[in-house]
Amino acid sequence: MSTVATTRSGKGGTGPRLRTIGSVCEELREEFPDISVSKIRYLEDQGLVAPRRTRGGYRLFSPDDVERLVTILRLQRDEFLPLRVIREELSGPGTSAERAKRRSVGVGGREDEIDLSELVERTSATPDFVRQLEEYGVVVSRVEAGEHLYRESEADIVAACGRLARFGIDARHLRTFVTAAGRQAALVEQLVAPGLRSRSPERRKGALEDLESLARVAQELSHLLLLRDLRATAERTS
Repeated sequence: MSTVATTRSGKGGTGPRLRTIGSVCEELREEFPDISVSKIRYLEDQGLVAPRRTRGGYRLFSPDDVERLVTILRLQRDEFLPLRVIREELSGPGTSAERAKRRSVGVGGREDEIDLSELVERTSATPDFVRQLEEYGVVVSRVEAGEHLYRESEADIVAACGRLARFGIDARHLRTFVTAAGRQAALVEQLVAPGLRSRSPERRKGALEDLESLARVAQELSHLLLLRDLRATAERTS
């Protein structure tokens, strides 16, 4: 990691360590080779990051600013989300660190569980809406001592469903997404199932890595095919 130019805010040098835009760019280049000062400025112009400014107009990034920037870049790279959607994601409930943690679990990781009250608090959804999503299989839970418990990633699903609901798409219509995802998962499972069932730790590890890679590529393909169909719709109506 390269040495970065930093300064401290506040009196007595007790504030958080601040970075200049150039040092932030240099620091992130290892993970994001195509990062540039102009790209960071563009994200600022789009209202996604808001570093503080010195009297001379120089940008200074706090650790929270850098964390937010990393989250944005990962959402672009790993999930192919447009900036508008990323803005909605970051303005939703929970800190960027909490959302990044949920997204970094991956297909082979273990997730913490939350109850209905916390799910509702995180997503701003109503309990009735969550129950409808469960009824149609869009959201899943397990019941323990009469209480529904949800994996943390289910909160992301509920939040996404809530955004679609604002366009008039209700829980029963969302079954289309569940069906499509199930078919994709079944196809991928056929490819990696022998490795996942192996008693060899090394072979199982390799199968999990393949599963992660296949998930990313399948997600990208689904996204591109959807855009193609929607673009055709827009062209037919223009």
